[in-house]
Amino acid sequence: MERKKTREVKIGNRIIGGNHPILIQSMTNTRTEQVSETVKQIQKLTQAGCEIIRCAVPTMEAAKALSEIKKQISIPLVADIHFDYRLAIAAIEYGADKIRINPGNIGDTERVKAVVEAAKERGVPIRVGVNSGSLEKNLVEKYRGVTAEGLAESALDKVHLIEDMGYDNLVISIKSSDVQMCVRAHELISDRTDHPLHVGITEAGTFLSGNIKSAVGLGIILNQGIGDTIRVSLTGDPIEEIRSAKLILRTLGLRKGGIEVVSCPTCGRTQIDLIGLANQVETMAEEFPLDLKVAVMGCVVNGPGEAKEADLGIAGGIGEGLLIKHGEIIKKVPENELLPALRYELEHWGKE
Repeated sequence: MERKKTREVKIGNRIIGGNHPILIQSMTNTRTEQVSETVKQIQKLTQAGCEIIRCAVPTMEAAKALSEIKKQISIPLVADIHFDYRLAIAAIEYGADKIRINPGNIGDTERVKAVVEAAKERGVPIRVGVNSGSLEKNLVEKYRGVTAEGLAESALDKVHLIEDMGYDNLVISIKSSDVQMCVRAHELISDRTDHPLHVGITEAGTFLSGNIKSAVGLGIILNQGIGDTIRVSLTGDPIEEIRSAKLILRTLGLRKGGIEVVSCPTCGRTQIDLIGLANQVETMAEEFPLDLKVAVMGCVVNGPGEAKEADLGIAGGIGEGLLIKHGEIIKKVPENELLPALRYELEHWGKE
């Protein structure tokens, strides 16, 4: 697909927009003031594939903690600010690589200007964030409710406010838990600005519902070439956000690398614990930085044929299974050795 070309914005040691790849974001759910716990979570997220991390800054203590956190992490750090403009300025002073604000809840124009001046002085990008839950009353009245048009107009009003203050180092995010509204809002704003867009479905929900809503919404938006960074918002362990985001990008062909695991849905012919085996393979696959497709099949009759399009595959039966490579059976192994046999092939992939 052809991606919409947006302005380049430097965030710490990474660049978004232009021809740069779409980056994966997440947000810590630790108390930012607790530096060691926050750093520990960021490091785990980084290992899982997170490329930009956001931390809540609800207190001055949290703002000050950013300085120590930054020393111990390797990815850009974004400060999430609500209401208090002084926290935004402090976050910038203590080293945030980007700040996320909604100018509408920061206060009057002078307070917004103070934040903009601090960001301008240090070259820190501002992410202008607008959510459907906080849409201004006048826009709700204008559009007779919370609508995609109102969201897009709200975001652009705030962008123009900051641009009029002489600063255009901006990223935009417009989010809603309503998937169709979110999609339409992104389509509207993408046509009206070339600022990079951070894409996500906010308050998406728990692991199952959140993943489905995010996959549908992000899939539609990204498939139109819209988006420069993404976050899959889930109620739970943020590690799962990274796994889901990577899979969405790979599914759309927007990212290569990493093992794609495919497995059959089970049926009456299945004679092994295929669900457990597939989950074990998926966990193991995360250890290998290989661009491969691995098939896990529960039937030695149809398994080899169904695994033809995979680079590697295993198919299980009673007491024994098959190891498949490029659609060809290369050996039979005892059932309890299927996983070790697959690991061996992954460890030696490309070395034969």
